[in-house]
Amino acid sequence: MQNRHEADEIITRAAQAGDVAAMLACDAYAQAHPERGEAVRAAVGKGQCQVAIRAGQMAGYALLHDDFFGHDFVSLVVVAPAHQRRGVGLRLLAAAAHACTTAKLFTSTNQSNGAAQGLFASAGFVRSGRIDHLDEGDPELVYVKFLP
Repeated sequence: MQNRHEADEIITRAAQAGDVAAMLACDAYAQAHPERGEAVRAAVGKGQCQVAIRAGQMAGYALLHDDFFGHDFVSLVVVAPAHQRRGVGLRLLAAAAHACTTAKLFTSTNQSNGAAQGLFASAGFVRSGRIDHLDEGDPELVYVKFLP
């Protein structure tokens, strides 16, 4: 067992209705776009969301859907700025993989999002394809992780 400082411990679990306010508070995009909050509330209500708690604070969340061509899909990974580059994103993707009900887990990001691409590679995802014309001039890169 590793000897870690308690502040660095990251706990992941299924999100609960009482988590939504803290989840949205750590998501700058959600604060400016109410539709994000609606999507988060819906995902939490369906049991399709994992949260990460670090140092007793909401550190981030991931939404997992089961409607991507018959496979599970991580549609969103959000890590609060104060908790970025501390393993929270990796733990959220691991929690999503653990909650996944299919043999393959998919996710995607814009070509311009190098941080997400690096996170996906670190979490064991490989490039699976590309979708043009979602965001003009910035293709969506699709990734897959093959699960045991």
